[in-house]
Amino acid sequence: MSATLSPTRARAALRTSARISVELLLVLVMLAASLWLLGRIWSVVWPLVVGLLLTTLTWPPARFLRRHGWSPALAASAVTVLFLLVAVGVVALIAVPVASQSGELTDGVVEGLQKLREWAAGPPLNIGDDQITKAMDTAVARAQDGLGSMVTAVVTGVSTVVNGLITAVLALFLMFFFLKDGPRFLPWLARQLPGRLATDVPTVAARSWDTLGAFVRSQAAVGLLDAVLIGLGLWIVGVPLVLPLAVLTFVSAFVPIIGALFAGLVAVLIALVSNGLTDALIVLAVIVVVQQLEGNVFQPMIQSRGLGLHAAVVLLAVTLGGSLAGIVGSLLAVPVAALIAVVWNYVRDQLSEPCEESDEEPMGVPA
Repeated sequence: MSATLSPTRARAALRTSARISVELLLVLVMLAASLWLLGRIWSVVWPLVVGLLLTTLTWPPARFLRRHGWSPALAASAVTVLFLLVAVGVVALIAVPVASQSGELTDGVVEGLQKLREWAAGPPLNIGDDQITKAMDTAVARAQDGLGSMVTAVVTGVSTVVNGLITAVLALFLMFFFLKDGPRFLPWLARQLPGRLATDVPTVAARSWDTLGAFVRSQAAVGLLDAVLIGLGLWIVGVPLVLPLAVLTFVSAFVPIIGALFAGLVAVLIALVSNGLTDALIVLAVIVVVQQLEGNVFQPMIQSRGLGLHAAVVLLAVTLGGSLAGIVGSLLAVPVAALIAVVWNYVRDQLSEPCEESDEEPMGVPA
């Protein structure tokens, strides 16, 4: 005999589904409003983000000086001046030459993609499908636009910073104040918040800061090692444009997985155009070896702990960030996803019920 549908249970399930749908809709509306507000005040938020990222890199030397008797203001001033000198040196020694070769780099990538299309159209593949040709044309167009934007971002700071010197100056001043007064922020924040928020918000902020600092410093160190080793390999093989390719490798390290593939593809295409197929295969082998060393040696040694994000989450985050905000979105996607994971894990821990230990003996285990 078939079971009949219970009207009471059906109405209860419908009411529950409606309530959950309304609550979810409200959350999505709040999220959309937050993103809209963020876009409206982005000119203020962006210097703050850049200042925080710079502070994660410069905080270790500032902390070292403070622990050795330097006053907070003096330590922050010394580190800020040193950072400014290093930045000026990088611009003079690296950014200017890279800017002068950016056009050659873009042209080389486009020519390499054209060669790949010609090779695919000939034997043994003999691919003549119009969709393949259209896809290759799209790739060429994107390479011309995207690579030029990437090189511009490498040269000038990262995308929006190029809009004006004011943004860079604001970020530098914010970095100084973060270095000087950063440790006093969480106690001050705890005093401003009522009740349980006085504990929860500073705790989440501290964990987020640790996660962000670990990500930026480890990616910078790994990216620098990748850039040096791959640049050295390109120089030995005799590939041109070694300096811009090395800089591109360093910046791409901040976009996990996709960044390494992009930088490697550019290097192989430049080698294919300038030196031929044999040297391109050698460059490919060098990149594969360096990437294996990075994944199995460099990152375990440098990173104290991982971000706790699955590779699929990283790919989706980078794709979504790139589609929403271009290069800036790709660069910020993974740290933002990691910060969201920190908040989610903390909320989940607070909402979880503690497991009650049973006094009964497990079945099958003798007393």
